[in-house]
Amino acid sequence: MKIKDLRKLKPEEMEKKLSELNSELIKLRGQASTGTPPKNPGQIKQIKRTVAQILTLQNQKSKEEN
Repeated sequence: MKIKDLRKLKPEEMEKKLSELNSELIKLRGQASTGTPPKNPGQIKQIKRTVAQILTLQNQKSKEEN
């Protein structure tokens, strides 16, 4: 997802998206550890990046509130 799309999400939606991405990441890492060739090799990197962006936005919003 693009960062501007993530900024438009409500905090509840952001939490839901974060949990979905984390479960997807666990599934993909499990497949990679068993030696199964990935359908999209760059997908793990992309998910990790999106998770980091969401965490950064959450951190920024919490600092703005203080």
